[in-house]
Amino acid sequence: MLILLKSYCPSAQNYLTTLRFPLLKNPEDLSEGQASALGAPRRSGTALWRGYLLKEELRAVFRGDPADARASLDRWLSWACRCRIPQFVELSRKVRRKREGVLRSIELGVSNARVEAVNNKIKVAVKQGYGFRNIDNLIALVMLRCSDLRPALPGRAAA
Repeated sequence: MLILLKSYCPSAQNYLTTLRFPLLKNPEDLSEGQASALGAPRRSGTALWRGYLLKEELRAVFRGDPADARASLDRWLSWACRCRIPQFVELSRKVRRKREGVLRSIELGVSNARVEAVNNKIKVAVKQGYGFRNIDNLIALVMLRCSDLRPALPGRAAA
């Protein structure tokens, strides 16, 4: 969405800066000021507004009823491939290639959020472990961070 902001209206950078967060937020989480700021792109009907609508429609596919997911995704794919916004046309091609996997993830309600959370914990532990003389200490730190183990520490009461 940010690439779309910069590519379609580079001269109005200040104006777009005020629209950045309202465009990225969920519509139900917008403040009154942010919702009114979206009025200008809505009235003008530019590619920026079409991109926002496409983003929200794809969000609705994932949040909607799994039984309707196939029809909703097909509608979104046909709209996205005809929208004349290069980023969304490319995204629609990628989603079309992975369509069955996307539909299965919607039906099962699974995501890669937990894997991403563990990856983030590992990255933070590696940054904290910078300068460790022994790689075993770093591995122990990662294992401690990513597990539910709570070892008793010397000099502290067990919780």
